[in-house]
Amino acid sequence: MLIKAGYDIVFDYSAPTPVIAMLHIHPSRQASIRRGEYLLVEPQVTTSDYIDSFDNRCTRLIVPAGRVRFWNQAVVEDSGQPDRQITDAEQHEIHDLPNEAFQFLIASRYCEVDRMLDIAWQLFGNTPKNWARVQAICDFVNQHLTFDYLQARSTRTAYEAYQERVGVCRDFTHLAVTLCRCLNIPARYCTGYLGDIGIPPSRDPMDFSAWFDVYLGGEWHTFDARNNTPRVGRILMARGRDAADVALLTAFGGSRLERFMVWTDEVGEEALLQTPN
Repeated sequence: MLIKAGYDIVFDYSAPTPVIAMLHIHPSRQASIRRGEYLLVEPQVTTSDYIDSFDNRCTRLIVPAGRVRFWNQAVVEDSGQPDRQITDAEQHEIHDLPNEAFQFLIASRYCEVDRMLDIAWQLFGNTPKNWARVQAICDFVNQHLTFDYLQARSTRTAYEAYQERVGVCRDFTHLAVTLCRCLNIPARYCTGYLGDIGIPPSRDPMDFSAWFDVYLGGEWHTFDARNNTPRVGRILMARGRDAADVALLTAFGGSRLERFMVWTDEVGEEALLQTPN
């Protein structure tokens, strides 16, 4: 299947401002891009790309004062299959984990492993050391938190989400990631496109989504505490320890959001011939 994914975002900047953007599809999905994506910045500025320590594609630029538009669109080929369910995948002992997994076991900006260690073991210490343990965490988080855009807060941590029992997809993900790490399961935060493909359309405006990967049975697997069901058409943009590592736009100065539109739609082959807007 083909998915057309993109965004149209406008910020107003109070002065010329350095910006780091993670607004491209993750390099791991590069081979699946059927119609090329490109980052359009209006007014036009000089940009340069680099790959960070989590293999995310980052763009450096200095935007002028005033309104600046960020636009991108791509057509991506997808299997059309829901997230894989490898229900016999086992949890690894610490000494059997690969070196690169250890950074996804420790506390990070939004994931206070130390504060939630006792809570995690009380809730899940008797669960099987396999896929079922992670699914039990997702079930708990999905029921424990109430999704509410109006109560979104960019500074909310996993422990605060647990205490307040409310949040948006990033809060669901932070809490699930933290509980996994408390139980010695490597977990990494992911963000990207996830449209309403194969499900009834949501009434809420489209947004970027957050989910997480865990390391079980020798490979990484996708879980989603917010939706808590296998979904079709995830397109990864960035991943890291938590949301602090994958901010889609980081401005080193004052800014105000004026427009935010995201789209993720299943399309036919004719979309490969259409001229980008």
